Amino acid sequence: MKSFFYVLLLCVSLNLSAQEEGNAFTKTHTTRFDANYFYGSILLHNPDITHLITDHPTGFIASYNKQTYGFEGWESRYNYPDYGASFIYQDLKNVFLGENYGLYAHFNFYFLNRNLKFRIGQGIAYATKPYDKKENFRNNAYGSDLLSSTYIMLNYDKPNIYKGFGLHAGFSIIHYSNANVKAPNNSTNTFVFNAGVNYNLDYDEIPEYQADTIGKKFTEKIKYNIAFRGGINESDVVNSGQYPFYILSAYADKRINRKSAIQAGTDLFASTFLKELIKYYSIAFPEDNVTGDEDFKRVGVFVGHELFINKMSFITQLGYYVYYPYDFEGRVYNRIGLKRYFGDKVFGAITLKSHGAKAEAVEFGIGVRL
Repeated sequence: MKSFFYVLLLCVSLNLSAQEEGNAFTKTHTTRFDANYFYGSILLHNPDITHLITDHPTGFIASYNKQTYGFEGWESRYNYPDYGASFIYQDLKNVFLGENYGLYAHFNFYFLNRNLKFRIGQGIAYATKPYDKKENFRNNAYGSDLLSSTYIMLNYDKPNIYKGFGLHAGFSIIHYSNANVKAPNNSTNTFVFNAGVNYNLDYDEIPEYQADTIGKKFTEKIKYNIAFRGGINESDVVNSGQYPFYILSAYADKRINRKSAIQAGTDLFASTFLKELIKYYSIAFPEDNVTGDEDFKRVGVFVGHELFINKMSFITQLGYYVYYPYDFEGRVYNRIGLKRYFGDKVFGAITLKSHGAKAEAVEFGIGVRL
């Protein structure tokens, strides 16, 4: 038995050694770490949060990046971006806001001979001092301890100055909101200046950039999509309750090249929070002439764009309610978000629906593209 164990261990060791030797000649990615310290200001995007802006927030951003070199076709089409994960700690320098901790997935895109780096990250953050009607009623920015968070970063980037170590500096905008999952939700946007260091773990074995050999021409027939989305949200009336919503979407899309597709379709919205809001206004504000019998369902038509990045895609849509029995935030709506394809037909999606800058809901969806 021991002899068998030793033979098995030897085989595994030889196999790992062979893989490492093979990987040394076929390295397709490199690993890079970076760390930033930042200092900035909360932007006054809404006068209702004036009392929460009392000092200059500080914090740090730590990131893990996988650098690409064109061994997959999509990489060269986007000028060899990085993808990875990042962590943000932010002290908002206000006794009512406290501190936030966020975890993100991100992409880095490069411009100007790769000296200019643009990053976009999307994730979830934990707020240490959310709104509480007794203990922290002055925090009308965050109605819950879990927040949706987005950040963008624009840096001058100088990697590998000495043995894998480099420097970078620039500015970032960090956004926190729970997208009306729970009221209140006035959110914050922090503009910061950041500077830091980066280190390439594989600085002594960086592969050559590969050209795209697939070609730019691409054709595809019109595809038809059906998607179902849902979630929970609350109206702006604090403590009015969280209610589920359901959305059924049908649309067509047409790929115009390898990167992009245009879309057109329709949405059916059944938002039960709106049903409760209609009832509330019919009782509390009779001067608004709300009867309480208005239909809470809405129907919209939309056009959109989908940007394909490997198995992920970024969608933007602009819609208009054609069936709109109750006036809530206006007839025009917009949606942005991410899709992840599983094979050629099935996809999952996380999207944010809003009316201008006023968020209504974070939507979790599944769908099929036929």
